[in-house]
Amino acid sequence: MEIILAIVVAAAVIFFGALISMGNERQRKAIDGLREQVSLWAVQDLKIKREGLTQDVQVKEPLHWLNEASRKVSGRNLDLQIVEIFDEPQAILCQASRIDTTIIFSPSHPKEIQRQMSVGKGKLDSLHRHPLSQFSSRWRVHELSVLNAGVLFDIELVLAWRALTGWEIGDSDRLYLYFQGRLD
Repeated sequence: MEIILAIVVAAAVIFFGALISMGNERQRKAIDGLREQVSLWAVQDLKIKREGLTQDVQVKEPLHWLNEASRKVSGRNLDLQIVEIFDEPQAILCQASRIDTTIIFSPSHPKEIQRQMSVGKGKLDSLHRHPLSQFSSRWRVHELSVLNAGVLFDIELVLAWRALTGWEIGDSDRLYLYFQGRLD
């Protein structure tokens, strides 16, 4: 009799454990679904808020805008002055007068620049005076995007780049800040 009672109790514990486990799995799926819905709502809400702001976006002083974007990433005002503008790949060579460092802004990703250098020495070899032709792993790179340079960064980037260089930036929504040494 005790053996049957022990088996029934063990079966009941296993049965209730399985029920609880299924309930927990159902709750986990429901919470995951809720989390996904909240995330989608937040993205849509941000898009709606941005839509209202994008109509009023202007970059009146593109060099000041570039200084502000780089300040948000580097943590200090670099007081940038444009030295030269390069095409293919597009780049702006700047002098940071506060720390006496040369900084290059380009929409080209570091891997793209390395690829251009490695494929038959690419376009950068023919443009040996292009500052990115000296790019190496010693260089430091900061990526500027909507995540670290402002909610409207991608929209302002198109306007500022056109004003500074006279060229379209294309579909890039990021700008890369290349430098050697330290920014602090």
